[in-house]
Amino acid sequence: MEELYALIDYHNDRYYNQDDPEISDYEYDALSVELRKLEAEFPMFARKDSPTARVGGTARREFRKVEHDVPVISLQDVFSKEEVFAFVERVLSEQPEAEFSVEKKIDGLTLVLRYRDGKLTDAITRGDGAIGESVYENALVIDAIPKEIPAKLPYLEVRGECYMSTESFEAANKKQLETGGKIYQNRRNSAAGTLRQLDPAVVKERGLDIFIFNLELCEGRTFTSHLETFEWLRSQGFPVIEEPLRAKTAEEVWRAIEHIGDIRYSLNYGLDGAVVKVDSLAMRRQLGMTSKVPRWAVAYKYPPERKETVLEDIVVQVGRTGRMTPLAVLSPVRLAETTVARATLHNQDYIDEKDIRIGDTVIVQKAGDIIPEVLSVVKEKRPEGSRPFVMPAFCPVCGAPAVKDADGAHLRCSGDQCPAKDSRSMAYFVSKDAMNIEGFGPSAVEALISEGYIRTIPDIYRLKDHRERLIEEGIIGKEKSVGNVLDAIEKSKDNDIDRLITGLGIRNIGKQTAKVIARNFKDMGEVMDADASRLMELPDFGQIMADDMTAYFASEKNRRMIDELKELGINTTSRSMGEKKDQRFAGLTFVLTGTLPTMTRDEASAIIESFGGKASGSVSKKTSYVLAGEAAGSKLTKAQQLGVPVIDEEAFRKMIM
Repeated sequence: MEELYALIDYHNDRYYNQDDPEISDYEYDALSVELRKLEAEFPMFARKDSPTARVGGTARREFRKVEHDVPVISLQDVFSKEEVFAFVERVLSEQPEAEFSVEKKIDGLTLVLRYRDGKLTDAITRGDGAIGESVYENALVIDAIPKEIPAKLPYLEVRGECYMSTESFEAANKKQLETGGKIYQNRRNSAAGTLRQLDPAVVKERGLDIFIFNLELCEGRTFTSHLETFEWLRSQGFPVIEEPLRAKTAEEVWRAIEHIGDIRYSLNYGLDGAVVKVDSLAMRRQLGMTSKVPRWAVAYKYPPERKETVLEDIVVQVGRTGRMTPLAVLSPVRLAETTVARATLHNQDYIDEKDIRIGDTVIVQKAGDIIPEVLSVVKEKRPEGSRPFVMPAFCPVCGAPAVKDADGAHLRCSGDQCPAKDSRSMAYFVSKDAMNIEGFGPSAVEALISEGYIRTIPDIYRLKDHRERLIEEGIIGKEKSVGNVLDAIEKSKDNDIDRLITGLGIRNIGKQTAKVIARNFKDMGEVMDADASRLMELPDFGQIMADDMTAYFASEKNRRMIDELKELGINTTSRSMGEKKDQRFAGLTFVLTGTLPTMTRDEASAIIESFGGKASGSVSKKTSYVLAGEAAGSKLTKAQQLGVPVIDEEAFRKMIM
């Protein structure tokens, strides 16, 4: 249960607050179902603030917070025909005359609209279900939202789903590509990111739409059924959910769900399920609520779309650390709104386990509706004479011998001068987590390698010698773009050595470890000469990390590269070691959870580390403090159980004054 609490809190934050989910709704809902079952079986271990009892979002600091008149709650999720039948039969056992409405569940962002005397007065996001954020100014530029309606009722509140059509989604991504922005992976992310823009002009440009799916409150008019409210809302100019289907029996409900499933990928908007609701408003009141969800409605979640296609070839890619990854080349197939032509096969064990061969007909789906994967092989369609695939013994790019990882699951190129490794290594070197050279992305790295401008990391710092040619040839843009990149390259020379160490891409040495190294060595010379025993004295250093470090700097090629970077003006002296710093948090470990009022968790972590403390991701008996903000989750609960001191941002600020 603790693991599920942590997972669901994490994915709630990714979905509601960051608009960047990592798993599909179907996978998320499966986690929630598993947790609900455990909570029912072991109520003594259930959290009071369980995510199964609340919506996962929090109101963002940039918008005005607004309390909802009607709590914005989620529906009970069901995943099978049996669960749908059980719901319908339960309702009919209590309300034999009940009829149902089966509707498309739009994949977007919930929005509550308020009207007074017929005029739109506010638009509020879901937030945490009790308090949302006002995006009224953005709602005013969404054409589909009526700004005034014919009926001048004292008060009206409706709930809808704000979404982005296929055309608007493609246009937004085209603009992102042109401006170098982040590409949206699905339409829900795009709609959510757009609606939370602080500039209404951006919202207007991206062309959001909305479907209204429920009348929440109405003063001055009464209704008897849900579908009656739909007809009235349509007469007032509201775009309501298209083609709600009437049903009286469980079989009719299921046929309606199947129909929506059949057409879901032909629609101009995304769906993440179908909603089954009791139509009579009086019956809804009689059926009531459980402590968490309405008893008169459920949301059926479709499993990820799966299709057959032919695996035409298997190619092997080489990553920046030399890892060799097999990639399936597929006969292109339309899947979850996009064309899929490739899918990772992970490693030899994965291929052997599923017995995947070139020429096979395979079943593919998108994990999380994003990442294509091969699920299984249709053995009866296997062509004669097919042979098991075996990973090559040599790197397909440079020809160096392939060596096995310690875990035996992956192969790596052993070559010192592999172009594939160099390309990905350079892209990592310039990335935000490493040297943070703005405007210098992977595509620019590959283009500069292809045109012969860079072959090694030090060549990046010689690009200034080719300014005029770069502008003339337009490889990384025109004059302004080239100037910005070259300026960012020069600026990066002044970084502390933790960024340089991170950028080297040493196996098992990430940015946090690099900071530890920078605080304990005066310069790169000492770092390169440190033996494994010295490294293992550092906080959180283990044998494998120490061995990877010493092996990297045992290479004469790598040592020469560091010397070359120093000659080019890159800082190789540790400022963290040289400065006399306030070490008030030395030996203390902080865990951060929730949303802080005035600073991000990254900012708070940086402050903690600047005072010699450590920011950790998990709570244990060794944790010194938990710094908790709004909507803190399982980490807060665990801290309370273990008796770990919990502080808020105000107390934290007093500690750093």
